[in-house]
Amino acid sequence: MNSPILVETSAREWFREAITEVLSVRRIAVRQETEFYLVDLLTGFMASERLFVEQPDGTVREEPLALILLRAMAADRRERAAHLKRLGDTSLFVSGFFGDSLARSAVDAGYYRAMGERAYGALADGERSQTLAGLYGELSRRFESFVDCFAEIAELADLESNRGLVRLYERFQLTRSERVAEKLRARGVALFAGPGPGPKGACH
Repeated sequence: MNSPILVETSAREWFREAITEVLSVRRIAVRQETEFYLVDLLTGFMASERLFVEQPDGTVREEPLALILLRAMAADRRERAAHLKRLGDTSLFVSGFFGDSLARSAVDAGYYRAMGERAYGALADGERSQTLAGLYGELSRRFESFVDCFAEIAELADLESNRGLVRLYERFQLTRSERVAEKLRARGVALFAGPGPGPKGACH
């Protein structure tokens, strides 16, 4: 993300404010440790090596989720937890920030969702700490809600670009959200039809 929003304040602080705002607007109440985890996850993925692995020839590529899962299943308890965490985090981040690309790829968003939910669920089942078990359990149960939150944050971070505006307008067309309409108007986008009722279950 090359948004000027991230120049004025640290990435962690920006993501903290964004997560707090999106959860509040969507009326999603989460554990405090879950909110901290989401902020740390987004901040960590600012480093490209979280998504890509270096190959013996020096090139880098995204590692398939199935390989991360296979490595987790073959590892001991401690290493398994690390691999499962990476699997869950990668699935959540990619689903939220690159959902549009997934819709056009051979591996769809449903695959990422299933992998993420399974990874966090396995972490919760194998965790001895009640706090961490509750954290991972919430990430598993509410995975899709957190994907939607990340998608909205991606739009906010990309709002200064034409691509970001197009994505935001597409969300407005889908949800007819007044909140999204206000963001578009603030960027000078003329909306010829006021927001009407969105589809059943849409968040406003």
